[in-house]
Amino acid sequence: MTSPLLHTPLHDRHVALGAKLADFGGWEMPIDYPDGGVLKEHVAVREAVGLFDVSHLGKLRVSGAGARDFVNEQFTNDLGRIGDGQAQYSMLCNDTGGVVDDLIVYLRDDDDVFVVPNAANTAAVVDRLASAAPQGVTVESQHTDYGVLAVQGPGSDAVMAALDLPHELDYMAFVDAQFAGTALTVCRTGYTGERGYELLPTWGATPALWDALVAVVSAEGGRPVGLGARDTLRTEMGYPLHGQDLSPTISPVQARAGWAVGWSKPEFAGRGALLAEREAGPSRRLWGLLAADRGIPRPHMEVKDTGSGAVIGEATSGTFSPTLRTGIGLALLDAAVVDGAEVTVDVRGRASTMTVVRPPFVDASPR
Repeated sequence: MTSPLLHTPLHDRHVALGAKLADFGGWEMPIDYPDGGVLKEHVAVREAVGLFDVSHLGKLRVSGAGARDFVNEQFTNDLGRIGDGQAQYSMLCNDTGGVVDDLIVYLRDDDDVFVVPNAANTAAVVDRLASAAPQGVTVESQHTDYGVLAVQGPGSDAVMAALDLPHELDYMAFVDAQFAGTALTVCRTGYTGERGYELLPTWGATPALWDALVAVVSAEGGRPVGLGARDTLRTEMGYPLHGQDLSPTISPVQARAGWAVGWSKPEFAGRGALLAEREAGPSRRLWGLLAADRGIPRPHMEVKDTGSGAVIGEATSGTFSPTLRTGIGLALLDAAVVDGAEVTVDVRGRASTMTVVRPPFVDASPR
C-alpha cells in the first residue's frame, strides 16, 4: 500500500496559487505556478529574485560532547576547514565509495552540528549516524521541526534587507536571527548558482515568513519558484542531483566532487575505497553535454562515440536550458572521453549530436 504524500507547512499556499504538484522524495511539492511556469520562474532567479519552498529537505541535529569530531569521522569533507557559524557541503558514503547522500553541514560548535540531507535520504542518514554514534552523542531527526525557504537571485539582498533579515553574509556563513518574534537561522547557501539565502524558521512560523517574503519578492520583480526551475537552474550550473548524478553506485571521484573530500583525514566512511579509486583512476567521469541540435538529453539515454558508434556512457540529468535556449545535460562517460569530444545521444530513437563540455554551462556564481 502506497503511503500518502507528506506536506510542508506551505501546502495550502501552493494549492491556493494553483501550483502543479508532484512527488519529491515522498513529499507533494510545487513544480511550477500557473502565472509563471518553469521558463519565467527560471528567468526570475537569474535576473531578479525567486522564492522556493524546500521544506521537504531533511533536518537533523547531532549533539553532545565530541559531536563535531564524530560527524567529521562519518562525512567526506573536513570540518577542520571551517569554523563555528559556517556551513559546508559534504557527503556520506558507503563502504564501496558510493554516495548515500550529499548534504549541508551547519557547524554551531564542537558539540552541536546541524545537518540538512535530501528528503528521500533523511531516514538513511539518521540511521547510519545513530548506529555509529558513541556514548554521549545524540542523533535526532528534526525533519518537521523546521521549514526551509530559499531566496535566490541578484535581488536576494534587497529582499532580505526589506524584512530586516541578515544579509551580506560571507558565502556559506550562517547566523541566528528573529522574524516577527520567532527564531530562525539564515545561511548564505543555495542550489541555483545565484547569490542567495536559505532560511530555516520553525515549522509553525514558516507560513508567516513565506507570506512576508512573497510580498517583498514580488515588489522586487521576482516570484515564487517551483522545483522544476530549481532543476533547470542547478543543471545549468552542473550541480549534481542525488539519485541521478550521485548515488550509492556513483562515487565523488566519478562525479568530480573530490573537492568535497578531506583526503588527508584519517577516517571517514568509504575512505579506503575512495583512496583506491583516486589512485587507480575512475573508469568513468561526469561530464556536461551541450546539444548542437534540438535534442534534449534525459537520464538513462545512451551516449555513443560519433565515429565508432560504440556506447561510451549514459546521461544522468538533462533539460532544456532557458538561458542558452538549447538542450544540456550531465552524463557519466568512459574515462577516455575528453573535453570537446563530439558524441551522439539516442533521444527517443533519434541520433542527436552533442559536445562534451565541463560545466557550468552559464556564467553565474553563488558568491
